[in-house]
Amino acid sequence: MTGQPRPSWPSSLQLIGSKGMGGAERWFQRFCDALADGEAPAAMGIRSGSGLDRARRDGNGTRMPCYTLPFRTVWDPLSALAVSRLLRRLKPEIVQSYLGRASRLTRPRRLGQSRPLHIARLGGYYRIGPYRHADAWVGNTRQLCDWMVAQGLPAARVHQIYNFIDPAVEAAPSALHGLRDEIGLHDDEWVLVTLGRFIPVKGHRDLLDALARVPAEIDARRWRLLLLGDGPLRPALQNQARALGLAERVVWLGWQRDPRPYLQLADLVVFPSHDEETLGNVILEAWSNARPLVTTRFRGAREITRHGEDAWSVPCADVPALARGIERMLCDPALARTLALNGRGRAESDFSRETIMQRYRSLYTRLADG
Repeated sequence: MTGQPRPSWPSSLQLIGSKGMGGAERWFQRFCDALADGEAPAAMGIRSGSGLDRARRDGNGTRMPCYTLPFRTVWDPLSALAVSRLLRRLKPEIVQSYLGRASRLTRPRRLGQSRPLHIARLGGYYRIGPYRHADAWVGNTRQLCDWMVAQGLPAARVHQIYNFIDPAVEAAPSALHGLRDEIGLHDDEWVLVTLGRFIPVKGHRDLLDALARVPAEIDARRWRLLLLGDGPLRPALQNQARALGLAERVVWLGWQRDPRPYLQLADLVVFPSHDEETLGNVILEAWSNARPLVTTRFRGAREITRHGEDAWSVPCADVPALARGIERMLCDPALARTLALNGRGRAESDFSRETIMQRYRSLYTRLADG
């Protein structure tokens, strides 16, 4: 209505069409939670029957209006029609799509002059074709944005905004003790934690090979590895662990809706991704929970971490170096504590929800105002 002040946020629809759960989906949910908490006029569209849909039906969904869409294939005309109908119904000023399926099926230009502005948000070095028709693009690292420009996207419409991480809510000691008992951890065992989908880029094979080189006991304490995640490589990784004699040392915990209690059990977080990894939310998770981190120097880690200050960095796919880094952190508690505290400081200063959401709000407002 004329004469009414503009809301603090332009209205938006957030769309993702993936079926499973992973880093992109967890970020989507966290971002939508932040929009809802900021009372932004926003809604979300997700794939019917997806992991996000199941979480919503279990009472763990995002606190904003949610619509389920088919998102069956990237070429499905019924799915494209469902997206168009939702856009006509809601009339958002901004539609932000995530990953290729939702981006390809989002075609606001077909709606005429009242169409919303389409932002495609990229969290990886994906094939750029499904994203070219958008009006603007967001990348979560500087290197990714530079790559998008090199692929021919206009630099003036490519915007870099990092992911944020919320401050960790410390679990009660009794709850952590109960979780240790549930997992079967002894009080005197070192606990190593890694998170991620079981796919080649995450480097789980390297991690298991590295752990086979780590002494069975460090400072008279045995170590155990908690693996949070799932994916197509799980059978092969389990076979590898057995072949290396690590089967009793590795705990397979599957996807966890809230990984924070497991991170708070950790004496060390390990992130062994290969160079194709874009940002690496696990870094932010470790920092937020004030846990020491050993990470490989993949693209995102090179951009945001500082070796020896807030993380211990080793070359990608260098199994001996990864083993030495893990052993170093467990043998040097003073260094581990310093990295953990500095990492928490980075999370609070550079990757806070307030900082990142203000950048999104400024971008949305600038684009909506044209």
